Amino acid sequence: MNGLIEIVQPGIGTTVQDRGRAGHRHHGMPLSGWLDGPLARAANALLGNPLDEAVLELRGMGTVLRVAAGPVRVALAGRIAATCQRGDGGRSPLPAWHSATLREGDQLQLGPAESGCAYLAVAGGLLVEPQLGSRSSYWRAGLAGVLGRAFRPGDTLPCGTWHLTDPREWRCRSPWTASDGSVRVLLGPQQDHFTPDAIAQFLNQDWEATAAQDRMGLRFQGLALAHINPEAADIVSDGVTPGAIQVPANGQPIVLLADGQTVGGYPKIATVISADLPRLAHLRPGTRVRFEAVSQAAAHRALQDERERWQRWLASREIYLPPGTVDETALYASNLVDGMLRADP
Repeated sequence: MNGLIEIVQPGIGTTVQDRGRAGHRHHGMPLSGWLDGPLARAANALLGNPLDEAVLELRGMGTVLRVAAGPVRVALAGRIAATCQRGDGGRSPLPAWHSATLREGDQLQLGPAESGCAYLAVAGGLLVEPQLGSRSSYWRAGLAGVLGRAFRPGDTLPCGTWHLTDPREWRCRSPWTASDGSVRVLLGPQQDHFTPDAIAQFLNQDWEATAAQDRMGLRFQGLALAHINPEAADIVSDGVTPGAIQVPANGQPIVLLADGQTVGGYPKIATVISADLPRLAHLRPGTRVRFEAVSQAAAHRALQDERERWQRWLASREIYLPPGTVDETALYASNLVDGMLRADP
């Protein structure tokens, strides 16, 4: 049967996201989609979903959900946990990296996304009406099929068809984590708008993520970068993409994220490579990072390495039977009585 999830409390920064709506940038429509694709796909993988099903992206805290029609099987991925208030009054924890089956009336209270971004997937995916080929929320455009606004109490999310035929759940003992170290970038395309000292300074100092961040972009602060002259701080607006690092006249870099605009008029000193772009979703205010320039060939190798590492993580999933659950299929398939019994009068 189809499940239905009700938003009891929307929390902060909770949205529906999938891989995004590619192919519409010439209309001025950003890509959108999840900020950390490998992590979102990991949540889907814990349910056996197609990897690109729409999920809930969790960026803050305070989200409370209720199963209005069930059952619904869910899984969390990221540094996050939840508490399930059962319809019969019982309470149980729902840790990340485990699937769990919720029934009608059950309520799920989600904890904070400790690293700044986590995902909740449901078996069969979230089936909000797609717009321009995607179910991703993009509030600035007011897309009607994905509500076109922040969640409100009482909103509902339809889930895909799923039948409760197997009591076993999925888990992964080792969580998926992004690589660490410097954030790798390709210099340009307007690095000639900056002095050589500014390029060296960009690569050789720590940059602090500020509180000025959302799904559109993230501002850093550090020693200001110098343009070659005041006029070089502006360009004729040209195309930008998630990962582009713009530097306005104040010399403080801004990196664009999934909801970033399609064109911009600030020079771009560098672009974060695809393999490291998901890491930006987890740079909470005060986090310090350093940028490292790499070649295009190295960027391709890094992306291939990340894909291979993710496939190794995928192979580490396992099926288990939750404590207290009776596997009726296995029970009925067993020969519980051997031989004959004779009852004498």
